Amino acid sequence: MFKDTIPGLDRVFHTDVKPPQVSLVTGPPGSMKTSFCYSLMTRYVEKTGDFGLYTTLEESVDSHLNNMESLGIDLSLNMQISDITDLREIDQIVDDEETDYIDFLETMLRHFKKEKGDKFKVFAMDSLGALYSLMENEKNMRKKMFYFFKLLRDLDLYSFVVMERSLGGEANLLGNEGFLVDGVIMLGIDRNRGKLTRYLQIEKMRACKHSMEKHALDIGNNGLKVLGPIFE
Repeated sequence: MFKDTIPGLDRVFHTDVKPPQVSLVTGPPGSMKTSFCYSLMTRYVEKTGDFGLYTTLEESVDSHLNNMESLGIDLSLNMQISDITDLREIDQIVDDEETDYIDFLETMLRHFKKEKGDKFKVFAMDSLGALYSLMENEKNMRKKMFYFFKLLRDLDLYSFVVMERSLGGEANLLGNEGFLVDGVIMLGIDRNRGKLTRYLQIEKMRACKHSMEKHALDIGNNGLKVLGPIFE
């Protein structure tokens, strides 16, 4: 999953991981969280022939695809991209019952697992903050997330959950999410000597040997690539 997808990622991951694996991909706005997840997933399914599902809760499918194409990130026929804009519109119209978006996600996941079987191997949800906003009146959200992450593991998936993080908040605790997941991948923006550098850093990854250093993240004509460590 990690070592043979994005060029240079093997500088960060010394050993790979096996599913099930739930990783939180976190960082401030502009740190390439969406691009990182989608690039990694598309290259994985192209190499393996497996199937991936990318669910965006913040933008339409067309907008997402346009953004990825503009960055030179390849699109794959083995990837299904889903948004919930229709459900959002329904939720705004129907006042008597709030949509349970987690239930919708679980139904969709089970559908693709039944349809694709073991070929359905990788999933991403973008983003957790958007999901919380959509279900802001839900009292048992933490409990629901516990069982949602459990379902992802029961389905034997590589799963990536995108979560916004305040700029300069590298040392902040992530709350229960950080404890519920198997890995935390930090995408940040380093400000040194008047220069901005995007970077990737692994804060947590169970059952995997990895670097703890910040590695520069670059984007060129062919998408993302990981460069060497940033020395501060």
